[in-house]
Amino acid sequence: MSPAEAASRSAASDPLARVADQLLLPLGVEGVHGRRAAYVEIYDRLDAFITRQREPVAEVLRFPPVMSRSQLERSGYLKSFPNLLGCVAALHGSEASIRAAADIHEQGGDWTRALAASDLVLSPAACYPLYPLAAGRGPVPQAGLLFDVAAECFRHEPARVATRLQSFRMREFVCIATAAQALAFRDAWMQRAGTLAEQLGLPCGIEPATDPFFGRVGQVMAVSQRQQALKFELLIALSAESAPTACMSFNYHLDHFGSAWEMGHQGGGLAHTACVAFGMDRLVLALFCIHGMEPRRWPQALRKALDIG
Repeated sequence: MSPAEAASRSAASDPLARVADQLLLPLGVEGVHGRRAAYVEIYDRLDAFITRQREPVAEVLRFPPVMSRSQLERSGYLKSFPNLLGCVAALHGSEASIRAAADIHEQGGDWTRALAASDLVLSPAACYPLYPLAAGRGPVPQAGLLFDVAAECFRHEPARVATRLQSFRMREFVCIATAAQALAFRDAWMQRAGTLAEQLGLPCGIEPATDPFFGRVGQVMAVSQRQQALKFELLIALSAESAPTACMSFNYHLDHFGSAWEMGHQGGGLAHTACVAFGMDRLVLALFCIHGMEPRRWPQALRKALDIG
């Protein structure tokens, strides 16, 4: 196979390969990258664009890339996605035992065998730290609660292409309310998303979807999720040759988090939750992939939406 043929095949399997090298910096581990200046500028402008879509009453919260291990366990993540979880491990014990473990590396050995889990995990989604915080405030009011949350997230993804990063940024608008209110929030955002994508010049479609549940039990959970129409995704075709990529999702969780955190509602019963999630890195890369590497030459409507002079 010639170099040109290899590059063409790579671009077909990973349509962002042709722009990723100009926007991302490899950091020695696949799926983990630094971001170049051009990327950062458009990311910030897209972030501001999304902020302008936020409901004025929404509470803004920003979370670190790590969260409580016990809280994630209580949320049920290990039942659904244990293969994607990253746990923060550390050297524990006395100074002598820690020094002895570190010295194993100098002797050519595997020092990581001395690691033990800490009380932290890497956040797999921006909204997970929110639910225990909201539950701690008492019953959800009649009008419900709206939040704008974001975090640097991690998933131990099996794929190693630019559309499936291990370390990525997610932003979410979250509704905690009654079942009817949460479902109405989710459905309203499905209606709005097409208009926002049109402003960004991103050809898209919205389709039913399922989360990547793990194992045989996960297959049953995925069937149930699809039958109940709990999850939809906004899909963007990044090239004529590639399958569409999910860049936003619209999720109704029923009372899953209400039950996990004993989060009641003032009207009675458990609170229900819904969210719209923006895959920030995928959206930024999609903009460059579809419109080219020179933002000042992007379509006028897009430049206006992102306030590009």
